[in-house]
Amino acid sequence: MSIEHAVEKLQVLLGARLSLNNSDLELHGRSETYHAPANPDAVAFPRNTEEVSALVKICADEHCPVIGFGVGTSLEGQTQAPLGGISVDFREMKAIRTLRQEDMDATVEPGLTREELNDELRATGLFFPVDPGANATLGGMAATRASGTTAVRYGTMRDNVLGLEVVLADGRIIRTGTRARKSAAGYDLTALMIGSEGTLGLITALDLKLQGQPEAVTAAICAFESIDAAVSCVIETIQLGLSMARIEFVDTASVAAFNKQSKAGMPEMPHLLLEFHGTETGVSEMAAVFGDIAADHGGLGFEWATKREDRDALWHMRHNAFYAIKQSRPGCLSIVTDICVPISRLADAVNETIADLAASGLSGPILGHVGDGNFHAILLVDPDSPQELNSAKLASERMVKRALAMGGTATGEHGIGIGKLPFMTAEHGDGWEVMGDIKKALDPLNIMNPGKLVPPSN
Repeated sequence: MSIEHAVEKLQVLLGARLSLNNSDLELHGRSETYHAPANPDAVAFPRNTEEVSALVKICADEHCPVIGFGVGTSLEGQTQAPLGGISVDFREMKAIRTLRQEDMDATVEPGLTREELNDELRATGLFFPVDPGANATLGGMAATRASGTTAVRYGTMRDNVLGLEVVLADGRIIRTGTRARKSAAGYDLTALMIGSEGTLGLITALDLKLQGQPEAVTAAICAFESIDAAVSCVIETIQLGLSMARIEFVDTASVAAFNKQSKAGMPEMPHLLLEFHGTETGVSEMAAVFGDIAADHGGLGFEWATKREDRDALWHMRHNAFYAIKQSRPGCLSIVTDICVPISRLADAVNETIADLAASGLSGPILGHVGDGNFHAILLVDPDSPQELNSAKLASERMVKRALAMGGTATGEHGIGIGKLPFMTAEHGDGWEVMGDIKKALDPLNIMNPGKLVPPSN
C-alpha cells in the first residue's frame, strides 16, 4: 500500500485527467497566507460523482490521502497536502443539475462558483446570497461553512444549503437532507458535513436555497472621526433591528490601501460600507433611519450608490481589500485573523486589538463584517524576519483569547485548516475530542484531508 500505487491506479482510471505536472502540484499546494507550501503527489480532475467514488476507493485501498480543492481561496491551509496524496480538483464538475424556480432552489455541482451561479440566475429573478468576497466554488464554500458580507441578512452556508451528495472515505455515495425547508428525521448529516473541510467526505452536489432578487438596492459609504464612533453606529443599527443587507467596517489603513489601488478618493478615516435590499419605499425608509443613526455618531460624507455599476465598483473594492492591503507592503507574508464576538462586545474587541497591535509595532489594518460581530486584522510581516512572524502569530493568538473570553470564536468564517488548530481545545474543550471520534468513525484510515480540523491522529 502506497501513494505511488494509488497514482498508478488513478492513471488508469482518469488518464490525462490525473496531472503530475509541477505547475499543477505547486498550485494545489500553496496558501494565500503565511503557511509554507505543501504539494500533493498528483492532482485529479474527476467529471462525475461515480469517478470521485472510484477515486476514493482506490485511495482507501492504498491508504493515500485525499484533499478536496475548489479554486484555492481558503486562508488556513485547508487545501494543502502536508502528508502528500491526491488533490481532487472539481473544476470539471460545475453543472447546474436542476433549477426549480417555483421552489426557489437548485441542485449544483461543487466546482461551480457563486458568480457563475448568479450569472445563470440573473434572468430568473432569483439569486444565491452568500458572498464571501472571493469567487469561491460552492463546494468549497460549503466545506468551510463560508459566510461573508451578506451574512448579516441572509445567513451563512449553513443556512442556505438544504442537502448534499457526499462521497465518504470508503467510497460510498450518500445523500444528506432533503429539499424540504425543515425536517426532524434523525441526525442532521448536512450540518455535519458543512464546515467539515473535507475531513469527512467529498461534496459532489449541493441543494441550495435561492432568494428573490430585491426590487430595489442602494449602497452607501460613510466616514467617521473614530473607530469607536463607527462601531457604535453599527451596534445601535443592529440593536434597533434595522434590516441591513451588508454593513462593513474598514479602518484608516484599509482606506489608504483602497485609495492607492483603486484611486477611490476616500477621506483617510474609518468608514462604514453598507447596502439595503427591499422595496423602493422600504429601502428609502431604512436609508433615512440609518442616516439619522450615523449622524448621531458623527457620520459624515455620505455617498449613496443606486446605480448597479457604482455598487459593483464599491463591493469590488471591498472584496479586493486583502490584495490591496498586501500591496501596501510589497513582498510581505500575511496572517489573516477572523475572530467573531457578540455584537455588544464588538467595540471592546476592536479597540483592544488596535492597542495590542500598536504596542507590538505590527502593521495590521482592520476590516470586517461587523454587522454580525466578525472582523479581520491583516497582519503584514517580513518573510525574512522570523522575529516579526512570531510576533504576529502571538498577536493573533491574543486576539483569539480575547474573543473567547468575550464569548466569541477563534474563526467567524475562515475555518480551522492548519492555522487555527492550536485554539480548538480552548474553544471546544472535550468537544474537540468528540469531533475526532466522529472523524475516526467515518474515516478510520484518516485519508480524508488528514492533519486538518480535528486532533492529530495517533
